[in-house]
Amino acid sequence: MMRQYELVERVQRYKPEVNEPLLNKAYVYAMQKHGHQRRASGDPYFSHPLEVAAILTDMHLDESTVAAALLHDTIEDTTATRQEIDQLFGPDIGKLVEGLTKLKKLDLVSRKAEQAENLRKLLLAISEDVRVLLVKLADRLHNMRTLDHVPESKRLRIAEETMDIYAPLAGRMGMQGMREELEELAFRHINPEAHRMVTARLAEIFEKNRGVVAEIETALSALFEKHAIKAKVKSREKKPWSVFRKMESKALSLEQLSDLFGFRVITQSVEDCYRALGAIHSTWSMVPGRFKDYISTPKQNDYRSIHTTIVGPSRQRIELQIRTDEMNTIAEYGVAAHALYKDGVRKGNGAAASMSKETNAYAWLRRTIEQLAEGDNPEDFLENTKLELFQDQVFCFTPKGMLIALPRGATPIDFAYAVHTEVGDTCVGAKINGRIMPLITELKNGDEVEIIRSKAQVPPAAWESIVVTGKARAAIRRATKNAIRKQYSGLGLRILERVFARADKEFTRDSLKPVLARLARKDVDDVLTAVGRGELTSSDVLRAVYPDYKEERVTTPPPQQREEGWSRLRNAAGMLFQLPGRGSRKDRKAEKSGGAVPIRGVGGDLPVRFAPEGAVPGDRIVGIMQAGVGITVYPIQSPALNAFDDQPERWIDVRWDIEESNRERFPARISVTAINAPGSLAEIAQVVAVNDANIHSLSMVRTAPDFTEMQLDLEVWDVKHLNRLLTQLKNAPAVSEAKRVNG
Repeated sequence: MMRQYELVERVQRYKPEVNEPLLNKAYVYAMQKHGHQRRASGDPYFSHPLEVAAILTDMHLDESTVAAALLHDTIEDTTATRQEIDQLFGPDIGKLVEGLTKLKKLDLVSRKAEQAENLRKLLLAISEDVRVLLVKLADRLHNMRTLDHVPESKRLRIAEETMDIYAPLAGRMGMQGMREELEELAFRHINPEAHRMVTARLAEIFEKNRGVVAEIETALSALFEKHAIKAKVKSREKKPWSVFRKMESKALSLEQLSDLFGFRVITQSVEDCYRALGAIHSTWSMVPGRFKDYISTPKQNDYRSIHTTIVGPSRQRIELQIRTDEMNTIAEYGVAAHALYKDGVRKGNGAAASMSKETNAYAWLRRTIEQLAEGDNPEDFLENTKLELFQDQVFCFTPKGMLIALPRGATPIDFAYAVHTEVGDTCVGAKINGRIMPLITELKNGDEVEIIRSKAQVPPAAWESIVVTGKARAAIRRATKNAIRKQYSGLGLRILERVFARADKEFTRDSLKPVLARLARKDVDDVLTAVGRGELTSSDVLRAVYPDYKEERVTTPPPQQREEGWSRLRNAAGMLFQLPGRGSRKDRKAEKSGGAVPIRGVGGDLPVRFAPEGAVPGDRIVGIMQAGVGITVYPIQSPALNAFDDQPERWIDVRWDIEESNRERFPARISVTAINAPGSLAEIAQVVAVNDANIHSLSMVRTAPDFTEMQLDLEVWDVKHLNRLLTQLKNAPAVSEAKRVNG
């Protein structure tokens, strides 16, 4: 276990003016508080916060963060209090320790909904002070290094969570070294067999090519010396998880991978980076499509470097990364390096000034926090955040030259939402590099994208399966929910207006406001939507607004024959609407005046669907309100209506509202009994086709030696069209009987 003076010395190496008394006091306090506590491995518990602190010294963090690491478990696991820590170490460290205590209580290893909610809290805590993240990641790293001592039942869950959340989060914060080690440790527990296989094969390949690697390093160093460029060349081996992921994503064997070795060129200035690049490209051929300049266009996590692949000595493909020493530090330590520069530890190189503004990594975190405020449910947030964490970037431009960074695989729809949610919601098309292209086009680096907009546009729900960014998915989901809510709200408004009018009572939206609490709804639109969805009956709303109102129901004895069915339905629905089709002259006049809810088809502005047996213009129809569905339209002769006899509040008066120019087909189900002989089905299909109808689905209901009974779901224009088709089917030689299923 590391001694007190050793910890102080580790910090002194990069910060000579270290606050030694602070570190000594934190060391002694934490050791005393944890006392004789033990870890699962049997080691003293204090060894854990000490190792976390050591990891942070490797990242060259300030003594306040290192002290917080020593103390991070004291409030949770010992008798220490926030007040006591504030008094001894100051409120800044006290706040850090309390923030880390709350995170420990979150226990992200849990079922999905809880994990999602806890991730939200984690990011919110990090947004207040990024040092919370640095200590948390160091804490997770040490826990992963000692995961073998954890009960086997928990290992896999912890490893998966590390791979899903903590490793990508470290990458998003620019901490590539931390990310790679977390991924490796998680990979070893998630897929131990694959880890062993890949690690062993890589060791063989690296040993076999040791001479080639040395040859390439020598050739590059000689080239830079020739051009008077001061640069260091370091070889780097690809990590097992990185190799395995590439093998899986590209369906390649390990032998087929050509970039198992990489080389890093570290220069003293940005100018030297481009000079080195020029020297390399003028000496060896570049592999087309493998050049990326992240110096002029940094990644969202502030990563800066030039990437290129060449066909180098020995005719091998060589991956190169060219960057300055400062860029290399930031690539390894991410926001930790920014914090270091911001504290002015490395004064004299101009870094402090360049780091004073908010970093891109912080900007991403802030945007993610903004999504929290937009009301995503926890599961959506978890899914969307994982999408954001895992994706690499492409860089595109608006016509005015604004740079938009997007995940790889992004579409113009993602681009539109990245510009602004309103731009995404009103997007109807896109020009990519001046050409109109489909909205599903995958964007490439350097594309200029112009979004074509229309205020009449509502984003289709299908877009959710096209986009790849969390922001776009969340916005589309919201817009879809709002559109559905608007439909149900409009339906609820019509229903209440008619019910209040039939009761001879005045209805206004304002009349609902005083009774919102009684109806358990937060606003008027909630009431209207609930009525439209069938979750709240119109009679309940009427009685809430007018408590003294007494409704009068008209009832009749149960019908004995089908001919009496219509009278029964009229009486059952009498309290709500006057059903169409029969009744007094006054009734028919009311119907002609447009009192019924108009049905134009499933593509209209109401939440409407048709019963399984279908309904077509010309049928007498009735609507049944179903919770969460809206109106289901049945033909009046449908036997399924018997199930709603005792629920009169669900009956809705509906009528067809089809213009002559309308060319929408409507569903109808028929039963056909055909002779069981070759060609019968083809003959039936031919009759349907000749009559300009469409078979939506077909099933064999019953087959006998001589006959086959089929059920066909058709799409027809109206009842005349359907009857004409049935007549011709009956006359077909192969058909014994054809009839409509609902009678």
